[in-house]
Amino acid sequence: MGMRQKVKVRGGAAVAVAAVLALALAGCGGGGEKVKGPTKSETPQAQGSSPQQPAPTVSKGSGPLEVIATAQGPSGITLEVNSAVRDQDGYVTVSGLIKNAGSAIFSNLGPLRGEEKTASHGSVAGASLVDAVGKKRYLVLRDTEGRCACTTGLQIIKGGESVAFFAQFPAPPATTTEVVFGLPSFAAATIKLSG
Repeated sequence: MGMRQKVKVRGGAAVAVAAVLALALAGCGGGGEKVKGPTKSETPQAQGSSPQQPAPTVSKGSGPLEVIATAQGPSGITLEVNSAVRDQDGYVTVSGLIKNAGSAIFSNLGPLRGEEKTASHGSVAGASLVDAVGKKRYLVLRDTEGRCACTTGLQIIKGGESVAFFAQFPAPPATTTEVVFGLPSFAAATIKLSG
């Protein structure tokens, strides 16, 4: 059942997005499947690992990525947002790392999928963006079968490891330059949109 989905980031996408997505895509296999977006332009695609495969990890020796926001989670787990890029097709892709600074294995990743019963237990489908000025909340994009345009296949994060993640959302209006990124179990983080 190895399904692979792809993210299409266009225009002036930051190099950091490409680096994080490349790390997130390592070890993925299977056939591609498009995600149906709510806009009239080309359909975006989401990239993630299949639910049967572990999520890719980032070694301790990886080069430093720009950190635009951090949020504390449970049991010493930290969320780092490395980019939040708005593309010309009306989407925002948020990417970063979930880090385990402790020595114990962290396996309580189920809450990251949010309240939805159909979302993969190993996904970040519960992520959201809040535009405080526009008073609107944006949820992770889904395809017609309900699969998220986000990282899937998260199972465990070993002590000292980091796992790359991404989530794609409908873009807020162009006048909105700052949003609050939320992921269940983590504190909210204010991030600036680029692109």
